[in-house]
Amino acid sequence: MFRALASVLLCCFFLEASFWVHFSYGDLTTCSGIVPMTERGDKISITDFGGVGDGQTLNTIAFRKAIYRIQLLRRRGGALLFVPSGVYLTDSFNLTSHMTLYLARGAVIKATQDTSNWPLIAPLPSYGRGRERPGGRYMSFIHGDGLEDVVITGENGTIDGQGDIWWNMWRQRTLQFTRPSLVEFVNSRGIVISNVIFRNSPFWNIHPVYCSDVVIRYVTILAPPDSPNTDGIDPDSSSNVCIEDSFISTGDDLVAVKSGWDEYGIAYGRPSSYITVRRVTGSTPFAGVAVGSETSGGVENVLAENINLYNSGVGVHIKTNIGRGGVIKNITVSELFMENVRTGIKVAGDTGDHPDNNFNSNALPYVKDLTLKNIWGVNVQRAGWMHGIENATFTGICLSNVTLQGTTGPRPPSWNCNAIRGAAIEVSPRPCAELTSVEQSGSCASHS
Repeated sequence: MFRALASVLLCCFFLEASFWVHFSYGDLTTCSGIVPMTERGDKISITDFGGVGDGQTLNTIAFRKAIYRIQLLRRRGGALLFVPSGVYLTDSFNLTSHMTLYLARGAVIKATQDTSNWPLIAPLPSYGRGRERPGGRYMSFIHGDGLEDVVITGENGTIDGQGDIWWNMWRQRTLQFTRPSLVEFVNSRGIVISNVIFRNSPFWNIHPVYCSDVVIRYVTILAPPDSPNTDGIDPDSSSNVCIEDSFISTGDDLVAVKSGWDEYGIAYGRPSSYITVRRVTGSTPFAGVAVGSETSGGVENVLAENINLYNSGVGVHIKTNIGRGGVIKNITVSELFMENVRTGIKVAGDTGDHPDNNFNSNALPYVKDLTLKNIWGVNVQRAGWMHGIENATFTGICLSNVTLQGTTGPRPPSWNCNAIRGAAIEVSPRPCAELTSVEQSGSCASHS
């Protein structure tokens, strides 16, 4: 079923200067035009460099040689690295600029489970340390740093992180450093990821950090529901990110927008902005659409629409904490359907841990201008939990045309609110008093 939901044809991409000027192909609105799909003049195959897709031969040298050739030749328009059908076992490797990694139907790039030689890299400056452990962190399985014009695509081939060995180390508390993501781009721009299946990431699946102009479309991301921290897509201190037409079923948030961790994120000061999430379907024990909890650089101008969630923990989760600092503003979620969900809408100012004891408890996050409209839920156990922070009330919250039906029983789903202000129009069940005051009706002025 997962493959059927994600199987689609390759789509062409066209450049557009303004991020939130959307294209419409027929009735399909898309933001994917922010990055052009490049036609590569040079094409090589991993088999030309000794690649063997038998599932046993280690292909690390083959991948590194092939990518080095692309880097060295610098052909105009770049080059395409073709991976034919087969299972290609490899250690982690770095991509280069102006390249396309193309996975044919039936191709699998599979991570080795030998963790002893996995390369370590420095912590992200906006995190100050590894997210899980002090010190450095393991490099992502497929990595890119300081790149431009990179495409990962194909005919729904698979990138398999074989993450269970890493999950077990996390459970057994034997990790020495933070687990590797499956795919990570750092300080890069002009990135397209499409028509690929991602499986069993050791940690976060797709992590663009300090990036701009990123399109992630027509992907399937799969991990068991009990796999720890296997977030689907985490735009992090990045701008102009388009996520569309994808199926995600993992052990953590499907999409989580981030921007750094406490004092390190405040000092780095790079927000996430202009993020679009559209036509995403999936399930998770955590949140379908999330902001945070690492939001110290700020998060603004996020649009999530046409989202379908099933058997999940939370529909929408805006999460931050004392010590985070940063401003979260102009977040819009619309046209969201959820079924069998514990909590429909959660806004929390007490979520997430700290990197160390040096965080500033006076660094309060400010959350304002959240619009949640045209949301429908069935079998929702709790309608909403919305708790801001004393002395930093979350303001400008608008709920419009929201219906969250409970499970069978005498009590409907309820709301619980504190330290928030906003308004509600056509919301069922009846929301808390903090969202019904006449003075705050301006929060929903454009939806009345």
